Amino acid sequence: MLLRFLEVQFLAPLRRVEKEAQDYQSSERGQAPDWKTMTVLVTVAISLTLRQYVLTPDRYYSKAEFLRRIGLDQLALWLVDFLDDPENGQLNGLAFWAVGWMIAYFVIPALVIKLVFRERIRDYGVKLKGALNGLWIYGIMFAVMVPLILLVSQDAHFQQTYPFYRLVPGEQLWPRFWLWQVLYALQFVSLEFFFRGFLVHGTRHRFGIYSVFVMMVPYCMIHFQKPMPEACASIVAGIVLGFMSLKTRSIWLGAAIHITVAISMDFASLWRQGLLF
Repeated sequence: MLLRFLEVQFLAPLRRVEKEAQDYQSSERGQAPDWKTMTVLVTVAISLTLRQYVLTPDRYYSKAEFLRRIGLDQLALWLVDFLDDPENGQLNGLAFWAVGWMIAYFVIPALVIKLVFRERIRDYGVKLKGALNGLWIYGIMFAVMVPLILLVSQDAHFQQTYPFYRLVPGEQLWPRFWLWQVLYALQFVSLEFFFRGFLVHGTRHRFGIYSVFVMMVPYCMIHFQKPMPEACASIVAGIVLGFMSLKTRSIWLGAAIHITVAISMDFASLWRQGLLF
């Protein structure tokens, strides 16, 4: 029974992916330069560079100065006013961050898929069919995370970090906090598309199962500004979610686990701070 379970859930999907990669590599196309793999990896590097140096809000003053130098004074003024708004500045800054990272994680690779590869975005993990295969694995992951979240939420550093949107005294969750949660969730969908969709499915024809490990390296590195335990956990999460994306050909449950864990962390922090009731 156990061997059958392992065969159906893990070994058979791995062999399928490896066979597809081997068939490609032995074909006439596989013997030619692999421009698709090169384009995917270069796009990933460009997107991550833009994310770090252009689309991050804590550098917006230097962005405004750059806009002024190239003659876009009005746009520079709008950017500063938008992020320094006395009433909505915090939400605007987080929105700038979320939308910027959605551009890096979704818009840029999606344009490459449509305009360069001439392929369907749905084939990069966005399809709904088969998305629930392996639902039990995601259920186990979330069940493991819940007690860990409750445990670490006692830490003062955790409460200082989460939620990213800081409620001012007397502020209700609606509308700003919940608007931020929507943007936060969309950012996670984009992140899953970038790593488990574009990078994994854009290179699996060349690397097979090893596309998961190619993806895992930059995925771990984007966590370097976070506490070391979280960065270490991203290695395991990257491998598991990457494998599940290969198995199901879908990113949606990976996005769901990311979103539910992130929201749980925010509400656990609010609960510990006495801001929920």
